[in-house]
This record gives sequence, structure tokens and C-alpha cells, in this order.
Amino acid sequence: MIKNKRFVHGGNVYEPPAAGSDGGKWLDFSANINPLGLSASVKDAIAAHIGGLVHYPDPEARELRAALAGAYETPEDTFVLGNGAAELFYLFFEVERPKRVLLPVPSFSEYERAALASGADVEYFLLRERSGFAIDCEALLENVRETKAEAVVLGNPNNPTGTLLSREELVRLSERLTALGCSLVVDESFLDFRRDEAEHTIRREAGRLPHCLLVRSMTKFFAMPGLRLGFGVCMPALAAKLDAHKDVWNVNLLAQAAGVAALGDRDYQEKSRAFVAETAPKFAAAVKELPNVATVLPPSANFLMLRLKEAGQAEGLIEGLRQNGILIRDCATFAGLSEGWLRLAVRKEEENERLLAAWKKETHL
Repeated sequence: MIKNKRFVHGGNVYEPPAAGSDGGKWLDFSANINPLGLSASVKDAIAAHIGGLVHYPDPEARELRAALAGAYETPEDTFVLGNGAAELFYLFFEVERPKRVLLPVPSFSEYERAALASGADVEYFLLRERSGFAIDCEALLENVRETKAEAVVLGNPNNPTGTLLSREELVRLSERLTALGCSLVVDESFLDFRRDEAEHTIRREAGRLPHCLLVRSMTKFFAMPGLRLGFGVCMPALAAKLDAHKDVWNVNLLAQAAGVAALGDRDYQEKSRAFVAETAPKFAAAVKELPNVATVLPPSANFLMLRLKEAGQAEGLIEGLRQNGILIRDCATFAGLSEGWLRLAVRKEEENERLLAAWKKETHL
């Protein structure tokens, strides 16, 4: 099957591993998943609910909705649940049908893929390396006026750059976009990794902002991408409209149970944030010391993006690491980035050290 390279993702651990891999398994730095893995409470919840698979899942997902409302201090009627966060992008575009979508890029490719699937025209708002890929909200608004865009999608933190906007900036941006007849979709899928999450999230505001949808993944922070679970927060009328257009059983029984358990495991959440807060800067500093690395963007979550000094080295480095059983993310497939940009997940210290050692070996350092 031929794939569009723009829509290729990391985390494809199903390909046969190279001969040099550790025990026949990939060491995956290409997918940004919590390095602590599944919490014990989530494992127990999945095991405890196996017998329930003889029944349909609760179509209302009542326990999960209640757990989300409590954890994120947001009314239940503002939630819409998804089979992963990605489903909600497709659902939004299918329901709202904006004719033209403006995407600050580089960014997660499923924004574009979902917009194109609904028949929308996609315009790019290019983020620049010289400004650290930060979003200039005034320039973005001017671009909305010029392109007559009816929807903007941005990540906060943005994947793969890690750049962030504050809560106040996002609320103001949403209000000004609404005045222009433009919707805002904000992807906060990596924000749970941050201790200062409250300074950046619009989870409490999204339920009152017209033409705004906040999307979060529960698979990255809680390390369960194989279960597929995400949610959106928006005004109740939009939530009901989105709900009416999705499969009634789109969130399976095990995902619902795992979600409730994950949200209740505060110890795991705090350990995860502390681990990333301590490990990510150390890992970034070590990567920056590699002689063939030109730039490392400051990590704002559990991943970092870097640029090699010689762009032409990227292909050989990626393949060399593959031969050592290590996967990294080639960012040349992201719109707005060229060859030589790479993304690395933050993993446990011994795994990070293994990557650094293999990297040095492949570049003869």
C-alpha cells in the first residue's frame, strides 16, 4: 500500500526489527508516550473488566464522564469522547465543514488529513526557526483575514516544536477569531506532562467559548495508545452536535475502565510530571553536546526537536539507528520542515543513554 509521506507517524513497532535490536524489540524514540508505561491501576482495571467484554460498552460512558469532570474541573455536558484524540479532529471537520482551514506548521499531520477528508482547502501559516517556531498571534489573525479561513488548528504544546501559548493568549485568540467568523481547535494532548498545566490550558474556558474545541489525548500521558482514548471540551450545544455524528459505542469498554482508573491515579500522574521535568532538560543537554547537532529546541513536554548540522546526514543516521533497533522520528515529513530535522521522545535514563551511545557510534564520534 502506497502512503503519503506527509501523513506517516512514529511508533510503527510492528515492522520486523533489525538483527541488532535488543531481544527482537524496537526501542522506540519515534512516538511520544509516557516513559513510565502503564500504571498498575490501569493494568488492574483492564484485567478486572475483561469479563465485561460480553456486553456493549456504556454508550453514555457515565463513569468516565464523571471522572473527567472531576479531574479537569469541567461540567460533564461540555465533554465529547473520542476513540483517541485523532477521531475528534475528523469529527469536528465532518460536522462543522469549514471551507478553508489555516494550519500553523510544522504541526501534527492529522490536522491536515482530517481537514482534507472533509473536503476543506488547507492553507499553511509557516512558523519560523529564527523565532523559535513561536506563534505570532497578530500575524496569524492577519493571515486568517487574508485567506478567509473558517478554522484554525494549533497544538499547545505544539508537536513537533514544543512551543506554547498561555491561557490568556489562547482565550484572546479564540475571541478574536470568533469575531472573524473563524473557529479555533486547540490540541492539548501533551499538556498533562507539565506541572504548570493550569497556566496554559483552556479546559475551564472552552465550555463557554463559541466556535472553540479543546482536544486532549489520554493515550500519551497515560501510556495507552493501543486502547485509543481522547476527549474534547466545548460549549454544550457543540458537544451534543458532535456526539450526534459519532458511533454510539466509539469508546470501548476497556478504554472507559482504563480512563477512570488513570484519572484516579494521582500518584502516577505526579511521578510522571516529575520524571519528565527532571529528565527532559538533561536529555536535551546531552543531545546538544553531540557534535553533529546544530540546534535543540527546549523541550516543553516529553519530546524534543533538533536540527543536524548537515541535513544530508539524517537519512544515514536514521537507518543506522534502525540497524541498532532504535526508532527516531524524521521530521522532514512535517509540512514546514526540511531534511535534517529530527524528533526524539524522552525515555528512561538507561534508554536515553543507549540512544546516545548508538548515535555516537553511527557518526563515529
